[in-house]
Amino acid sequence: MSDGTAAGSVLRGLGASITDLATLYTDVHSHPELSMQERRTARVAAARLRAAGFEVTEGVGNTGVVGLLRNGEGPTVMLRADMDALPVKEETGLAYASTVTATDAQGNETPVMHACGHDIHVTWLVGACALMAGARDSWKGTLMAVFQPAEETAAGAQAMIDDGLFERFPRPDVILGQHVMPLPAGMIASQAGVITSAGDSFQIRMFGRGAHGSMPQASIDPVVMAASTVLRLQTIVSREVGPTDAAVVTVGALQAGTKENVIPDEATIKLNVRTFDEGVRNRVLEAITRIVNAEAQASGAPRPPEITPLDHYDLVRNDEHATKVIRDAFHAHFGDARVIHTGPASASEDFGSFGTEWGVPSVFWFIGGVDPDTYARAEQDGRLSEIPTNHNPKFAPVIHPTLETGVETLVVASCAWLAA
Repeated sequence: MSDGTAAGSVLRGLGASITDLATLYTDVHSHPELSMQERRTARVAAARLRAAGFEVTEGVGNTGVVGLLRNGEGPTVMLRADMDALPVKEETGLAYASTVTATDAQGNETPVMHACGHDIHVTWLVGACALMAGARDSWKGTLMAVFQPAEETAAGAQAMIDDGLFERFPRPDVILGQHVMPLPAGMIASQAGVITSAGDSFQIRMFGRGAHGSMPQASIDPVVMAASTVLRLQTIVSREVGPTDAAVVTVGALQAGTKENVIPDEATIKLNVRTFDEGVRNRVLEAITRIVNAEAQASGAPRPPEITPLDHYDLVRNDEHATKVIRDAFHAHFGDARVIHTGPASASEDFGSFGTEWGVPSVFWFIGGVDPDTYARAEQDGRLSEIPTNHNPKFAPVIHPTLETGVETLVVASCAWLAA
């Protein structure tokens, strides 16, 4: 494994490229694209890879991009970045804030924002690939860059796999990925084992009988039915999940009716579940089904509810040996103060699909994106919960040192396997 010399040699060019990378980041941030619509971002990534000398394949899994840089005999390392943005109206006030709108998969016009940091993920990978290409004397093997679509809908990794990723490209020895998070910028956090939760989202339609608002006795009110269901769902975590286990059940949408004096025929609930253990996951999902059906029956619903899965994310598990290799390399390069241990995050990712289905060890880690002074003041004042998190309309990583750190981590981690 590398002693850091290879990474140091590769990173000598980082300072000269930072201005260009910052410009790329603000450009991608200003032009966000929804899941499976990342055509412009994919073109930008592909052009950057070609300019660096990679063999580039576009359109993998619809809008995915795969680049290969073969540099003699040695291991193959896959680096992954996701590209898609969210249907969120940006409220950061930045000079490069998004004003983009787009049509979503349901045909609705929506504002679009990079509210989860995928813009900086793309920039990190572009920067690391260019530096690795410019210092080929320092390493041996094959670097595989994957720009993935549709992480936000849990569809992109599987779409690339279904489009022949495993057959069309060399099997890597290790798969590496990273994500910006609301931690102090410049910090790196990881752990072996489970690093992100399983995620399940559902739409639930509950059926009643409509009536005039002045004649509720003629109705079976789906608003009351749905409201009772939402309240009862909150008892799953507090009363059915053990205190040493963990789960999150969040109702993100409750929609019913259009007018105050009309009792509607149906109500729709959309909810999201996060778990860290398969047994807990099964118990929570069974409880949701039981509660939804019982509340409908208790209300005298004319038909059973419809429970429709929207998306599913598997647990992301970091391989123990590969994680140690990465953490040792990070400690050697960044120093102990900047590399911290983290517990599993309740966020979910489809990154794990690549390693799980390919049978390859993978490692995923987090990088801070909050101004360190801002974070320290908020921590001192007990206001960390007020720092905008991923998916918040005010989420905006500080460019420096977030940009430099993310490029460095990818280079250091790659060189831990590819050092000459």
